[in-house]
Amino acid sequence: MPATPRRARNFGGSSQHQKLMMANLTASLIAAEAIVTTEAKAKALRPIAEKLITKAKKAQDEESPMRVHRIRQIQGYLGDKEMTHKLVAEVAPRYVDRNGGYLRILKLGPRQGDNAQMARIELV
Repeated sequence: MPATPRRARNFGGSSQHQKLMMANLTASLIAAEAIVTTEAKAKALRPIAEKLITKAKKAQDEESPMRVHRIRQIQGYLGDKEMTHKLVAEVAPRYVDRNGGYLRILKLGPRQGDNAQMARIELV
């Protein structure tokens, strides 16, 4: 018997809104190298950001014909030239010897207003 299909995390709004929200969270994470958000958003952000970092690592190879393509894919997702440049030029070279696990999620406890579980997600 096949397994029941599972839905991804749903943060309200349309799928376009969720994609843009994750892109903005990723850009903020790259800019500040650590952000505080809800635990659910941090857990949803981790695989997206790690895939972008891996793509940026692969774009480091100067003679690769796929270099420009990978950079354009990153910029197409983030929508921000400055953050794309920072990711490719500054963040990705730090993780050349590391195979995944670029982010760390630290749980902070509940938020004062609505008791939502908060977490700090940061680059390792």
